Amino acid sequence: MSSTAQTADTTVTIVDGRVVTPDGVIDGRVEIAGDRITAVGDSDAETDTVIDANGQLVLPGLVDIHGDDIESHLYPRSGARMDTEMALAAADRANVAAGITTKFHAISFELDESADRSPELAATLTDAITDATDLLVDHRLHARCEVTQKRCVEAVIDVIDNDNTDLVSVMSHVPGKGQFRDIEAFRQYYENANDRTAAEAEEMIDERGSMSMATLRERVDRVVDRAHEAGVVTASHDDENPREVEQLADSGVDIAEYPITLETAQRATEIGMTTAMGAPNLVRGESQWGNLSTAAGIDAGVIDTLVADYHPPSLLAGVFVDTDEPLQQRVKRATANPADAVGLSDRGRIKAGKRADLIVVDPDPTPTVTTAVVAGQPVYHADTTMEVSR
Repeated sequence: MSSTAQTADTTVTIVDGRVVTPDGVIDGRVEIAGDRITAVGDSDAETDTVIDANGQLVLPGLVDIHGDDIESHLYPRSGARMDTEMALAAADRANVAAGITTKFHAISFELDESADRSPELAATLTDAITDATDLLVDHRLHARCEVTQKRCVEAVIDVIDNDNTDLVSVMSHVPGKGQFRDIEAFRQYYENANDRTAAEAEEMIDERGSMSMATLRERVDRVVDRAHEAGVVTASHDDENPREVEQLADSGVDIAEYPITLETAQRATEIGMTTAMGAPNLVRGESQWGNLSTAAGIDAGVIDTLVADYHPPSLLAGVFVDTDEPLQQRVKRATANPADAVGLSDRGRIKAGKRADLIVVDPDPTPTVTTAVVAGQPVYHADTTMEVSR
């Protein structure tokens, strides 16, 4: 779990910004001492470092609780493996440039070698994430457990027992269910996207399709129970219908990720689960799989949190998609709401006493991060027109 270090007596001020607070947008400044915000609004205190926002927006740093983009850095082409530390460093820079200051890497514990996934590789990534100390943003682990595979269940249990994860999700990529409720969609995904032969895709259909629901539920309960014993938040993936989210909630699952239908999202909200949807879905205007659109869920008032999924820049861009809501409400879906969902109430809002994770954003013509501050330390600067003085 890496983050930047900041000495307790270092002070920073962001001036001339349009600051997005939990209650609205104000003109003013944000003062920081050490890793905490000390004042928001008007002040004339002198500080060690002054960042001139030049009238741009100042937002809380984004909190991404589900991003699997590190896979594209580790394997830029299928089978072309890059060094793990290099991949993590590249993901670190890409995420801070996208405004993400707290990153939950959604590492797939799934045995699927043609997609460059295995529980052993997931364990290697887990070690790299938990051991890193010199990265720019706060990196954390979201362990995604493929419950159709016993070996992967055991691997995730080990990760939980070793206190290496902050979020665990259960998923079952079964033909005829969830994202793959159309068996042909399962066949095409695992045959075409992962360069399998037709025979190999059919073998997966036979193997996973024969798994009993009782076995799947038993494995879900085991993972969720062990996670909660360790104080780890849990999530589910691609919930298919209201009955399924009810069963998962009964098992203790906290977050419903990517509910397939509006009725499913509505039921998740009714029973107190946090609902999370992909920001790329919102930015593109539709689901890649023909499922619930994020915009429709927001319009119905049942989407709490946006996640970057496979494309970090979409998380910031999603904040600026017009949903007929005040900006501060849209910002919360990518900051305070995900932070609260995973128990990190110390961040995600610009308020005195909170962790000083902040981004300066030029919203036009496309939202762009010009400066990022993580734990009180300026770590990224991209706009040559902005003045930083010491």
